[in-house]
Amino acid sequence: MGNCLTSSSSSDVSKKKKALPIETAFRLPSPLPTWPPGEGFASGSIDLGGIHVCQCGISSSSTKVWATREGGPGNLGASFFEPSSIPDGYYMLGCYGQPNNRLLSGWVLAAKDDSGDDSLLKQPIDYTLVWSSESLKIKQDGNGYIWLPIAPQGYKAVGHVITNTKDKPSLQKIRCVRSDFTDETENDTWIWGPGKEVDAKGINFFSSRPINRGTQHMGVCAGTFVAQNPPLPCLKNVKANLSYMPNLRQIDTLFQAYSPWIYFHPNEAYLPSSVSWFFVNGALLYKKGEESKPVPIQVTGSNLPQGGANDGNYWLDLPIDEATKERVKKGDLQNSQVYLHVKPMLGATYSDIAIWVFYPFNGAAKAKVEFINISLGRIGEHVGDWEHVTLRVSNFNGELHSIYFSEHSGGSWVNASELEFQGGNKPCTYSSLHGHAMYSKPGLVLQGSGEIGIRNDTAKSKIVMDTGLQFSLVAAEYLGSTTIVEPPWLNYFREWGPKISYNLADEIKKVEKVLPGKLKTAFEKFINGLPDEVLGQEGPTGPKVKRNWNGDEV
Repeated sequence: MGNCLTSSSSSDVSKKKKALPIETAFRLPSPLPTWPPGEGFASGSIDLGGIHVCQCGISSSSTKVWATREGGPGNLGASFFEPSSIPDGYYMLGCYGQPNNRLLSGWVLAAKDDSGDDSLLKQPIDYTLVWSSESLKIKQDGNGYIWLPIAPQGYKAVGHVITNTKDKPSLQKIRCVRSDFTDETENDTWIWGPGKEVDAKGINFFSSRPINRGTQHMGVCAGTFVAQNPPLPCLKNVKANLSYMPNLRQIDTLFQAYSPWIYFHPNEAYLPSSVSWFFVNGALLYKKGEESKPVPIQVTGSNLPQGGANDGNYWLDLPIDEATKERVKKGDLQNSQVYLHVKPMLGATYSDIAIWVFYPFNGAAKAKVEFINISLGRIGEHVGDWEHVTLRVSNFNGELHSIYFSEHSGGSWVNASELEFQGGNKPCTYSSLHGHAMYSKPGLVLQGSGEIGIRNDTAKSKIVMDTGLQFSLVAAEYLGSTTIVEPPWLNYFREWGPKISYNLADEIKKVEKVLPGKLKTAFEKFINGLPDEVLGQEGPTGPKVKRNWNGDEV
């Protein structure tokens, strides 16, 4: 009995904690390429108008100050770090926090005052203890203490300091920023809270982002976490300096390095094509009041109405001949290409490369109603389907930060550490069957609530597009109006397909015939709540009409 107890006790002592994802640092599969020469892109630092900032990566060599192993996303806890390897002359602006449920991957900005009179950065005059974990009965590595730097008048703190003792941090540890170099923020992603979900009444840590985001907005993320509401401000590029954006050769190198693979479902019937292929294969321009006289479209779209607004007076449609119409619906993957729009984001500290894909036709949707999978007839069908993914690349070093996947009327950002890569640093994306929504992983995503929703089926198949082989840069406004000649079709702001030509109520009734009685009402309520973009009731507009053309994705 004694030997058994001793053996059991020894075994328990030797047990190791299960490794958390954050205990492995993320790196891109391949080294970054050598960037062609240019002005400021990938030079390591960016001038915001007197304050130079650099990205300090958080890695396994960074100082972990405090961690907890429960609460937060996945109930796996979170870890908090001080940046390491801050260059001489630069100062920390705040600490970094990340959920434990993904690989360690992040950064915070460090700043240097290059004003000549040291007027842009000041050390705090004191600290206020915002929160401590002393009273929490949770799995944690010691206790954590969150401090708010008290800035001198006319300055603001853009990050918190975290310690593992009750002692106030050194005033030398951090710098506050002159107020005119800051901008308003909002909470972004949840980092941690004691519970498994956000508790509005309790403590929560978030990342933050500028409230106003777009090509004309200059808010700059500091990479720090926030533990209060309203959140701390971010930095601001007061110089509106665009010289750190990539030039044409650098854009080409960037896209060759990160160009995604697009995998289509093995049963996909409606594939992409180039816009010119769609035009030369019989697409027609219709005008309100002259529906009997549709006009063939020139190869570049030069005879399409330019500019203006989507007033309903013009729309595109498939060829009239039935055989040609069915052929054009299927697209032509061999002759397809993607269209790139490059724009500054987050105060020009990032380059967003929006990758637009055109499909001549969007197929009918399928639904899952509890245990029944059903076709939705013609619901979801429409002519002219534009989808996109967006690469977000750091202008500090050219590294891929994240990808936005458009999903019908919405979408989501996925951090680079959570992507699937193939052939170096080229991420894999998956286009859903018939609907062409974009996802980062294969499988089923149900768009709805509970057990009722539109099926978005994706899978890796032999039908695949290497976007790096077939692309065209159609817009990068920051390079000047003469650098890139935009194709005429890009400035066609009307609909790329006709309005719905079927009766939605009739289509719903056809589907309801195969459903048990108790499911009919729930299904009808679900369908009527879907946006027109999913139902296919409105002809879609082109890329330049979308809100994200000049704004952020979400």
